[in-house]
Amino acid sequence: VVCVGGDGSVSEVAHGLLLKAQIDAGKDTDYVPEPVRAPVPLGVIPAGTTNILAHTLYGVKHVVTATLHIVMGHIQPVDVCTFSTPSKLLRFGFSAMFGFGARSLALAEKHRWMPSSQRKDFAFIKTLADLKPEDCELSFLPLQIPREDSENDRITLLYLGSKDQWHRIQGHFLNVSIMAIPCLCSMAPRGLAPNTRLNNGSMALIVVQNTSRTEFIKHLKRYASVKNQFNFPFVETYTVQEVKVQPRLKSGLDAKENTHLNTASEEGNYPWNIDGDLMKEASEVHVRVHPQLISLYGVNTDDLESSQATCNCI
Repeated sequence: VVCVGGDGSVSEVAHGLLLKAQIDAGKDTDYVPEPVRAPVPLGVIPAGTTNILAHTLYGVKHVVTATLHIVMGHIQPVDVCTFSTPSKLLRFGFSAMFGFGARSLALAEKHRWMPSSQRKDFAFIKTLADLKPEDCELSFLPLQIPREDSENDRITLLYLGSKDQWHRIQGHFLNVSIMAIPCLCSMAPRGLAPNTRLNNGSMALIVVQNTSRTEFIKHLKRYASVKNQFNFPFVETYTVQEVKVQPRLKSGLDAKENTHLNTASEEGNYPWNIDGDLMKEASEVHVRVHPQLISLYGVNTDDLESSQATCNCI
């Protein structure tokens, strides 16, 4: 199966392949704690705007390079997340954002009549001008691995002696990112989650606490540079296995005051940006990572960086 499109299209095809695999295996598609692997590999030909998956798989956004990887049969097992509520499976995906990244996408979707690049720029600037944090509770299960110290990154790898020990954070957050892959793109050459790998069985949880607009812009600008984008006191990063995001509904005057700023609808739905697709959900969202759940045509970009080859297609 080969998908020609952007991140949203690729994610939809991957979701379809994995959902069919669960149906064929006789699984309950409303509750899939241990999904089975997709039997068919998926090829990605970049034809979107951001093309995060293509950048992550090939190191570049290049149609010929992607085609050669598919023709030569270069296959990489890739981790996949399940996004679910307490009552049903929402979808399979590779990455998600809640807060700024989701509200920006929701605003862009309301201006579909604009050209793609223009509406995304407009939504980004408008959301930044109306910058507001989300009041929510985060629960996460850290990855069970030994602590590792890193001089260049603030990604925290936690070791817990007892299994299934959840951590909880409550507060106001400008953005929450949950990513099972590095998410490379032209705007973030090191990746949105540079310490994550395609298939290491973990997710990066990146929490941006409430801060001034000036400091938040500094954080965003770091993604395009070689500097550490997490080296701010208001940014916390964790390597996790599971995450639960529970928005806390506003009431009274606070709700009325923020009606025109927040993209939560009258029904209380909150926007999520899952692989560039907009999803709205009112209840708690539970995100689990499932190691090597699907195979994608491509290579490990870490191998490309260490290789002496000058061509990215080999």
